[in-house]
Amino acid sequence: MNRRQEIEENLNQVRKNIADAASKSGRNPDDINLIVVTKTFPISDLEILYSLGLREFGENRDQEASVKAKALPQDINWHFQGGIQSNKLKSICNWASVIHSVDQFKYAQIISEQKSATPMQIFIQVSLDQPPESRGGVDPGKLIELANQISSLPNLKVLGLMAVGPVDQEIEPAFARLQQIQAGFLTHFKDAVFLSSGMSGDYEMAISYGATHLRIGSSILGNRAPIK
Repeated sequence: MNRRQEIEENLNQVRKNIADAASKSGRNPDDINLIVVTKTFPISDLEILYSLGLREFGENRDQEASVKAKALPQDINWHFQGGIQSNKLKSICNWASVIHSVDQFKYAQIISEQKSATPMQIFIQVSLDQPPESRGGVDPGKLIELANQISSLPNLKVLGLMAVGPVDQEIEPAFARLQQIQAGFLTHFKDAVFLSSGMSGDYEMAISYGATHLRIGSSILGNRAPIK
């Protein structure tokens, strides 16, 4: 099996799993956005994905993604979903369409200050860890305060919430808690309806708890050696 066949077969299986999980949850699969996490994979793999109709790619390192974005077609929507460093944000805003990991007001300020034709789309990252904020993400108890601050800034559009599953806890209770956090959040920010959660190991469960954006890498691209 060549690389294109491998990727296409994996992609088809993931799409089937998404459709099945959505059906079980009474949801429309078309309401679920698949972002292929392409970090550490070569441009040749991304070209295959593009030829298969994918346009939503996820990266977590500015240095790597900025090179890929220049090399690939302009109609790709690039999603930045890694930990944010203030000194990288200006560059990230040059290539990313969506930033998933905003968890501090100072980051939102920097993004807001960048000149762009359209507002930058962002997710606010919520921590599901105990204790909160140990691996990034705002403490759920401070979420509304942060969102109120961010909503006062120009040139930003808050799409909704993002979370990464905790490493030392059961994932299902964490997703259930995230769904409750989102419900409370929506009473204050009714237009921020999207939820970025679910990765290769847990995306079907994430769908059952309301995920609208899935960040899936290894289930489609496999495990490859990192780019040097």
